[in-house]
Formats: sequence, C-alpha cells, structure tokens
Amino acid sequence: MPPTPPRRATDATAAAASPTEKLTTYRRKRDFTRTAEPAGSGSDEPAGSGSDEPAGSGSDEPAGSASGEAEPDEHAVTGDAPRRFVVQRHRATRLHYDLRFEIGGVLVSWAVPKGPTLNPDVRHAAFHVEDHPIEYIDFEGVIPTGEYGGGDVIVWDAGTWEPHNAGPDVAAAVAEGGLHAELHGEKLRGRFVLVRTGQDAAGKETWLLLHKHDDFAVGGWDPEDHPRSVLSGRTNDEVKADPDRLWRSDLPAAQASIALRAEPAEATQPADGAQLSDRAQPSDVTQPGGGPSEDELAGLDALPASGVWHIFGRELKVTNLDKVLFPGREDEAPVTKRDFLRYTAQIAPVALPYLADRPLNMNRYPNGAGTKGFWHKELPTHAPNWLPQWENPDADPGESRTYLVVNEPAALVWAANFGALEWHAWTSRTDQPRQPTYALIDIDPGDSTSWEDILVLARLHRTAFEHLRVLALPKVTGQRGIQVWVPIERGPSFDETRQWVEQLSRTVGAVVPELLSWKWEVRARGGKARLDYTQNAINKTLVAPYSARPRPGAPVSMPIGWEELDDPSLRPDGFALRTVPRRLAEKGDLFRPLLDAHQTLPPLG
Repeated sequence: MPPTPPRRATDATAAAASPTEKLTTYRRKRDFTRTAEPAGSGSDEPAGSGSDEPAGSGSDEPAGSASGEAEPDEHAVTGDAPRRFVVQRHRATRLHYDLRFEIGGVLVSWAVPKGPTLNPDVRHAAFHVEDHPIEYIDFEGVIPTGEYGGGDVIVWDAGTWEPHNAGPDVAAAVAEGGLHAELHGEKLRGRFVLVRTGQDAAGKETWLLLHKHDDFAVGGWDPEDHPRSVLSGRTNDEVKADPDRLWRSDLPAAQASIALRAEPAEATQPADGAQLSDRAQPSDVTQPGGGPSEDELAGLDALPASGVWHIFGRELKVTNLDKVLFPGREDEAPVTKRDFLRYTAQIAPVALPYLADRPLNMNRYPNGAGTKGFWHKELPTHAPNWLPQWENPDADPGESRTYLVVNEPAALVWAANFGALEWHAWTSRTDQPRQPTYALIDIDPGDSTSWEDILVLARLHRTAFEHLRVLALPKVTGQRGIQVWVPIERGPSFDETRQWVEQLSRTVGAVVPELLSWKWEVRARGGKARLDYTQNAINKTLVAPYSARPRPGAPVSMPIGWEELDDPSLRPDGFALRTVPRRLAEKGDLFRPLLDAHQTLPPLG
C-alpha cells in the first residue's frame, strides 16, 4: 500500500471548520439560482439536492474540505446516534459512484469511478470532492440537463457506519489521509479503508478504496452486478425514464423534493349514483399523488385576472386568466386560460416522462384557439432563469438555438401560460440530438378520408406490429388522425429510422391502395390519407401525449389501447381537457409501457 502523505496545513484548517465553513468550496462552485444542488442548512440559502462529478468532469477546483471536528451543530452526530453513509450511482458526464460519510455535520465525499466493492483483492481509485450538505443523503432523481452534474442518480446503498481506530476525532483522521470504516449497509458490509495517495494534475486529492479480508469479503464482487436502488428498487434507466421526484435547491429542505409522477386514483361518483358530468373539474375526479396540492389549485382559483401563482414550488406570474382560449363545443362552456393552466398542472406529472430531456417546440396561440397560431421554438430572453433549457450546438445563424426543456412540472405550466396550447417534444434527447428514441407512424387523413378509413389503416398497423412482435402504442391526435409511437434503443440514425417506417408504411399501404396517396403536397393527394414517414427527422415532431389541440372544446391527444380501435364510440377528438382526468383514473397512463421498452427495429423482409 502506498505511504500516506503527511497532513497539510489546509487539512488542519478544514478539520477545525464549522459545518457552514466546510461548505464554502461547495457553495462557491455553484450558482444556486440555476443549479439543482442544495446550498445546505445553516446558511441563508434554502436546501435541496444535487450531485458532484469525479475528477476530470469539468470541475476545476480541488477538494479543500477534509472535514474536521467542530463546535456542535444541529446535524452533528452526538451521543449514541449512529453515523450514516450513502452511496449514489450517478450517470453524469461519466458513470461514477459517490461515497459519502456523515462526519462533523456534513457528508464527506469521494467520487469512485469503478464503485466500491466487497472484493478484497482490488483497489479502486477515489477522488476526494468537496463536502456536501446532509440533506443530500437520500436524494434520488434526475438533475436537469444543463445543470452542474446533470444526470440520473439513485441511492445505490445506504446504512450506518462506525470509524475504526480513528479515536474521537474522525475528521482529523480524514485530514491525516486515512479512514477505516465498518459499514452496515444493504449491499456494503465489513471493513473499508480509504487512503490518500497524492494529487492529480488538476489538484484533486487522489485516494485508494479497498475492502479488508474479513467475513464480509467476496472475491470477484462487482458493483455493476447490483444495479438497483435500495431506496426505490429501480435502476438508473428507470429513474431517468420516469423520475418520481425532482430536487429543488431554492426551497427549504422539507419542501425541496417535488413529486413528478401522478398515480391514478379511482374515479368517484356522486352519492346518488349519477354519472359524472363531462364538465367536472380535474380535482373533482382524481387526486394524483404527484399533481398540485389542493392549496395550490385553490390559489389559482382565488387569483383575479392576473397575479402570482405558487405552483410546484415556483412562483409564476400568470395573466389574462379569464380569457377564453378554447370556444365551447355544443352545449359546453368555453375553456378559459385559468381552466387550461389548471389542466396543465394536473397533467404535467403524467406527461413529464414524454417531455423530459427533450427540446420542446411550442405551438402558441396567445389569443386563443380561434385565432391564427405560430411556432415558437426559441426560449425568450425574458423567461425565468430557473427554466431548464438547451443550447443547440448545430443551430445555423438565424435558427432557433435556445430551447425549453420540460424537466420539471412547473416548466410545462410556464409554457401554457406563455400561450403554448400545443406541446411538441423532439423524438431525440438533448445529449444525443441525432439519435431518435422513437419511430413515429402518422396516419394523416385527407379531405375525403373518413374516420372508418383511419381505423382500417390503424388496425392494419396493429396486425403488422403483432406479426413483427414490436411494441408500439397508438394515440388519437385530438383532431382527425391516429399516430403510433414505437420506442427504440438509441443507435439508428433518423435516416435509418425513417427508411424503416417508410418500408413498413408502404407494406401496410399496399393492402388498401385506394385509401392512400404518397404525394408530398396536400393538393396533389386527391383528398386521400397519407402515411407520413417523413416526420422521422431531427426537429420534426408529432404532438405530445396529453397535449391539447387548438379546437373548440380543447380536445386532447390521448393514448389509447389497441383494442379500442374496435370500440364504436372511439373518436379522434373524443377526449377533451375536462374528461382526461376521469380517463386517467379509469385507465391509467396507457403509454407507460413505452418508457420501459428496450427494443431494436427488426429487419423487414
């Protein structure tokens, strides 16, 4: 084992620091108006959660925070209270594991690229990073793209630990360059040793992490063979695809964890057994666990025509709340902006997995669905700083460069208040914008296409996908058509995906050539439908699930089951803003299987 470097003056200074002082480096490296990381308790900044990066990940400051014993504080371990530890598996710029020990009121932290192991015959490199706030200990979720440390995080292991041969001053032992710890975790058990070996070229402390030969040692044990969270039982992929929670750095610790996913509740019926009216408000039908609270909805109802709405932990300046955005349909009342914002807040946790980490193209109708709308892609300069955003590095001069990315529910509410009646997310993610994650089938009706013709084409696609054993799910568009989403593993380019969809569509179309035209221009199609495979291209989009459409009654693009194609009551615009919550309570999110699919497109013979 390499010799332990001598203790340095900076280590001694850190060992004598208070918990607030220990977080100085951590706070100096972060802009808490933008980052999702916590400032930590004991300061004027509110607490939340976030992450750090291993060496070489873009942080240019060494860890100057070997934590030491200090005056008691509210987080310090006292008496017989056990010390806690956590290991978080974090996929940011690169995969690494964050090993954190509760010492002196903070989490003393090391980034371990290969992770901790029970194998006593290997030694893994570790990099001492800045101390982190105690509030970070149970963080699991997604740090928005573009923020420092952006990526998905799970609580890979957690438990308690005891120092071994460290004496009463554990932080001093860390400052001296060595820590022996007995871990009592769900995965990690036994004696672990951390030894400082020096500094890398960037000035970061380099350490070695090893497991002693004891009763808990397991030869060949690999942390990657144990990928699931001890907190939720999920993998990083599952957390990224459908995060339960978002961590907010600008809220107090008790409020910083924001639920993202709405769990459908059973629809309630009036006491006399009568059916619910189509005009029932969302809160009359469901109470989704991840949706806005009753107090938040009441706050919207109590506002005059304009004001500040406190929603999902954000403050939104909302305007023209009584303006009619969607004319009424038949005997229904029109839908006002207040109604639309209410719906958006209710549906945001459900829609979020289909929008997160993807640039959003907004179809804006600031004066309502009865007027002419326009596409708006560039995030305006007056947008709040907290909005997640993405800079397109490939944008040409004059093209949209800064896009909104809906990585939290409040961002979608902001877009709705901005007049975006329709939401169109890219089929690729911001980290690899040229790699689609969906293949899209767009059954686009012509002027002479009947609803029955659309159903015939959709049923043929159903048969084709059953034959191919490919998971694909349909949704009605909220206007006249049906679209089918096919989840795919990243790999094929847009050109390859488009070619596959074209081949499939032409095979399906050959069965009923009388219904289709392959002409590009609408006027040249003779009123026939088109299977539009050209939507499989970068920055081309189809309307997102649960998005409203700019039509009377506020119809919604709604996921359906394949069997519903045989339901005579199905209509392409049959689901509206006021009926969607009841539908979700009865059916749940029918697009949910798309999020868990890992499939490649098979060759078509």
